[in-house]
Amino acid sequence: MSNTQALCTSFKAEVMQALHALGTTVTRASTSPDTLKAALYLQGGSLGASTTAYSATGEASGSGYTAGGVTVPNATAPATSGTSAFWTPSGNIVFSAITISSAFDSLLLYNSSQSNRAIAVLTFPPQTISAGTFTYSVPANTATSALIVLN
Repeated sequence: MSNTQALCTSFKAEVMQALHALGTTVTRASTSPDTLKAALYLQGGSLGASTTAYSATGEASGSGYTAGGVTVPNATAPATSGTSAFWTPSGNIVFSAITISSAFDSLLLYNSSQSNRAIAVLTFPPQTISAGTFTYSVPANTATSALIVLN
């Protein structure tokens, strides 16, 4: 089994239930955006479309890496273009001063304000890191390249 890049199926339904507040414009009872987090996962895991929530199972570990990952910059308002809605974090996702000696190949984006509900699994080539910084560079916030696009 391996990690598979996907927008989590549960997230699609939860968007329709108004459970997630991405970005700066929030119209539900909460007055601020939700706190999003990103955690790194080891190669050979089983993350994918069926992932529903953050779990420490299969998560990377090592010096400087905190279980649960890092907070994701969430200051970009979701936008629309034509029939698509889209959103990208307002900055890159950065894990600083970490050492992870086991190969990791995915990142779980999840909503820590909403019971750690999964949003997306993002994959990349397997890698290790020694006393360095791992940066997941986010794409431009456009209908054709955003991190999350709903058509």
